Amino acid sequence: MHNFNINRRRFLQGATATLALSSFGAYGLDLINPANPHRVGLIGTGWYGKSDLFRLIQVAPVEVVALCDPDKNQLAEAAKLVSERQKSGKTPRLYGDYQKMLAENEMDIVLIGTPDHWHALQMIDAVKAGSHVYVQKPISVDVIEGEAMVAAARKYKKVVQVGTQRKSTPHLIDAKKNIVDAGLLGKISHVDMCCYFHMRANGNPPVQEVPAFFDYNTWTGPAPMRPYDGLPHIRWWRTFMEYGNGITGDMCVHMFDTVRWMLGLGWPKRITSTGGIYVQEGGKSNISDTQSATFEYDDLNCVWQHRSWGAPTNPEYPWSFTLYGDKGTLWGSTMQYDFIPMDKDAKRIHKDVVYEKEMYPEDLTEERIELNAAPATRLHMLDFLSAIEKSSRPIADIEEGHISTSSCILANLSMVTGRPMVYDPKKRVVVGDQVATDLLTRPYRQPYKHPDPNRV
Repeated sequence: MHNFNINRRRFLQGATATLALSSFGAYGLDLINPANPHRVGLIGTGWYGKSDLFRLIQVAPVEVVALCDPDKNQLAEAAKLVSERQKSGKTPRLYGDYQKMLAENEMDIVLIGTPDHWHALQMIDAVKAGSHVYVQKPISVDVIEGEAMVAAARKYKKVVQVGTQRKSTPHLIDAKKNIVDAGLLGKISHVDMCCYFHMRANGNPPVQEVPAFFDYNTWTGPAPMRPYDGLPHIRWWRTFMEYGNGITGDMCVHMFDTVRWMLGLGWPKRITSTGGIYVQEGGKSNISDTQSATFEYDDLNCVWQHRSWGAPTNPEYPWSFTLYGDKGTLWGSTMQYDFIPMDKDAKRIHKDVVYEKEMYPEDLTEERIELNAAPATRLHMLDFLSAIEKSSRPIADIEEGHISTSSCILANLSMVTGRPMVYDPKKRVVVGDQVATDLLTRPYRQPYKHPDPNRV
């Protein structure tokens, strides 16, 4: 076990910073004199896989021992960057097969940055191999995958942190404590959540020959095999339901997870959704361009809407949540929050995102980095490490990630079936709906086997 000590010379002043990681009591801390650095592996070396890994390298003494990716070019580029970033300067061992990587290396931590359709199998295999896991959201492409992931984490007694880092976003931590928990909103009986980014990749690239450097069969894994029409990296794979759950699965999961955390909510009582492809009808994309979903609780509805066309309802908050209370309203996003009291004499409160450009100047030269998310991901990694040290649950424990992910999946199932979804997590069924219950498990492409929560 490591002994983490706080270097308070790097303590940042202010309530937002102080709140950022309560388990350490300070923000921007140094981890001094570890007995041994954590041995780390990364599966999926694309944009966000590397981003997560680099945030971990920034806050903890780690040794990246192995990388895995079916794209040899992407893998080689990642290996070079990791060797330049990590203190030892060593180049990790490289793999195209993640199971071989798990078998040949003893790793304390495995990061999973692959497309959504691979998350379940890789997380389960990693905890079986003895590693703690940081897995990107959404955790799964179907509900029963998520149930199996929770079961595996518990059976093998491993910490699994989900990349829903809004819970570790400094200004949103401040909003939860000083606005929501302080009672400034009064009784909260409605929540809006939205995404109006034009993020739905939609085109008609021709079918082409698979390049020699890319193992398309392995990349596809348990998903249906689509004709190859170019490298699926960046946003192309997200435009297909074969690999994920559309914009609701990608973007609503963040905002809904944040709202549940702020308000202490569990599983919704009922989920309904409507939507489809209403505007962007050309191209190959099969995810909805327009969708609304309602997640029902006692005396509270949480309503999601996305449009990948047109203008946002509030240009200042194009991807956001809004909590409506009888005493005030809270707008929140990755960039800021605004509290607007009903009492005209009361003070409005505004806070902006925290940047750390001076503390981490390397952020400024990292390709495609989300500067606004970097501090949150660093805190998320520190919370992950703290949970490992304490054998406790992290802030974004796999079970919380499962509830948020599966609620979004159930919204999609409601949109497809035209019926409300009432999910029973104990029986793992949609109550009174066998057709919907059968849809909780997606068929896997052979020879891959869908995980069973009773036999992980």
